[in-house]
Amino acid sequence: MTVLFLRLATLSAMLPALAACVAVGPDYQTPSTVLPLSWSGQKAAPAKPAQLAQWWKRFNDPVLDNLIEQAVANNNDVANAKAKIREARASVQQAGGALYPTLDGKGSAQRSKASGGGESTSLSTGLNTSWEIDLFGANHRAIEAARYGLDAEQENMHAILVTMIGDIASNYADLRGLQARIALTERTVASQRKTAELTRARFNAGDISEVDLANAEGQTSSTEAQIPELKTAYAKSLHRLSVLTGQAPTALTPLLAKTKAVPNVPAIVTAGIPADLLLNRPDLRVAERGYARATATIGQRQAALYPSISLTGNISTAGAQIGDLGKSSSISWGIGPSLSVPIFKGGQLNAAVDIAKASRDQAFINYRKTILTALEEVENASVSLNQRRIQYAKTQKAVQSFRRATNLSRDLYTNGSSSFLDLLTAERSLYSNEGSLIQLKVSLMQDYINLHKALGGGWNGTINADKPEIQDGYTGPHLIKAFPAKV
Repeated sequence: MTVLFLRLATLSAMLPALAACVAVGPDYQTPSTVLPLSWSGQKAAPAKPAQLAQWWKRFNDPVLDNLIEQAVANNNDVANAKAKIREARASVQQAGGALYPTLDGKGSAQRSKASGGGESTSLSTGLNTSWEIDLFGANHRAIEAARYGLDAEQENMHAILVTMIGDIASNYADLRGLQARIALTERTVASQRKTAELTRARFNAGDISEVDLANAEGQTSSTEAQIPELKTAYAKSLHRLSVLTGQAPTALTPLLAKTKAVPNVPAIVTAGIPADLLLNRPDLRVAERGYARATATIGQRQAALYPSISLTGNISTAGAQIGDLGKSSSISWGIGPSLSVPIFKGGQLNAAVDIAKASRDQAFINYRKTILTALEEVENASVSLNQRRIQYAKTQKAVQSFRRATNLSRDLYTNGSSSFLDLLTAERSLYSNEGSLIQLKVSLMQDYINLHKALGGGWNGTINADKPEIQDGYTGPHLIKAFPAKV
């Protein structure tokens, strides 16, 4: 028995080396992509590489840096992406197991009594092995597809980081902008109250009509009525930032309560060349890996059209006593190949190949579409950023002019040399343009953020995806103490 067992074990160990390196189906090749040589408006001189590493730190805002670090460590979408990577790794291992033979042990013991006879004991034990030769590469194609899937999940995590960091920075810009607008509105209300008090004094003195007093008090109340809406928007931005960092909605209240200015946008932005997108944008790499996986799946489906060969073997022994199990007379064994040839299956196998080919077409079209979308996003963000800079500069000049006009109108109205309507118009224009200036600074920051998202800027640090979120204790055989209560 020992000799036969060793022969069987040796044969099982050698079987993987016997598999032919033959595969059917198309071999994947990275698609060649024609991209523009430069971005619109880019100078003819060679473009500098895009500066994407930790691009948000160029805002010089430690609070924003802290929020992004918290989000990378605790964000639930990132944690979910890590779990998908672990799942994809296990899928690669699972697919690889199909290349090797299986070996199962069995044993039985039975005590019986026949009618009119005596009692008897029968014992048996043995080993079964089987191995399907990967003659046309079906299993190799499955492993190939699983590896492409793992690559895609790793790139998907990077894509999630790009989006998440952009969302953190964008919501942070909104929050700081809302703080600035709340402060502006409160200052404006205080100024308008003084104007209303002055108007009441002049009305009591009989210098003006009650119409001016009503306009002054109405303007003050109208401006003050905007504060609750601004505070509501501020709370929503605060809650969104807290959740993005993996915390309760109000967790960041102490950190962000102090009003700070909207960060200034760097004057110089380098976008590189369009071809850099293929290296920098993880969503493009996700789409390309999806195309590769779909290509490998065609070979996996096509292999089912060809014959399959399996090798099976077994060794067993039986006896009435344990000592009988090792006797040569009680040992039986068998080994040999089996051939399976698909003859007629109603066109199912060919249909499966056609389905895989159509899926590959969809994956390729998605890859091509993703590239065009990426180019569009960069062009739009670049144009928006450049035009927003012009708009911001013009609005700055407008604010300066309206502030001067408001001061002059207030002096003239105080001296009785101008009507209240002139002062009211000047104050409204100043408040409107100051609010627009704040919002434009927020939009300028968001355009800068969108450009770096479009270029593929994200986290370039180390992300460990090996640690499970849930740590199990002992999971071997054990008694169930009680069923968990319903939630």
